[in-house]
Amino acid sequence: MIGMLRGEVWEIEPGTGMGTLCLDVHGVGYEMAVTSAVLGKARIGQALTVYTKLIPREDEIALYGFASAREKHLFLKMLSVSGIGPKGAMGVLSALGVQQIEQALASGNTQLLTQVPGIGKKTAQRLVLELKEKFKGMSLGDEAASGAGVEIGGSEALESLLVLGFAMEEARQALGLVEKDQPGLGLEEQIKQALRLLARREV
Repeated sequence: MIGMLRGEVWEIEPGTGMGTLCLDVHGVGYEMAVTSAVLGKARIGQALTVYTKLIPREDEIALYGFASAREKHLFLKMLSVSGIGPKGAMGVLSALGVQQIEQALASGNTQLLTQVPGIGKKTAQRLVLELKEKFKGMSLGDEAASGAGVEIGGSEALESLLVLGFAMEEARQALGLVEKDQPGLGLEEQIKQALRLLARREV
């Protein structure tokens, strides 16, 4: 099985929920579906290490890429839950990020999980029911650094960035950093500063 690939980023195709990336490894291009965390690190022509999982299906063999072993581990845990397929798990990872998901599972926060497109109440309940014990008692970590202090659906700035096409995780992180460095900004200025941070990551 292909567990990890290190090579040069050849192509990047952002998408809704997850993107596609082609990694040139010694002249062989490996195309894979990747999370927003991978897209945030990927730059055309630069070296990149991606943790991978190859999943054979009846009609295709799909390769999925992750930014860390922890992200890959959580993906596999979600696949063990009935009703969650690879695309659904990738969508959750891209929208919320590892820390947010682990916190939601540990605390039984199904409302947060249902904010992800395609994840209904019953699916969120199954995720919590089957995985909660695995993440119980975990540390909540640095919420400010991860952007966790920004509530989904409760922030006009966050909703504005989502409308502009940014993934939920990267939008939350950018707004979290803006709030940490420049607390008390108005809505318009929050969005401007967040867009500047996100633009730098695109370069």
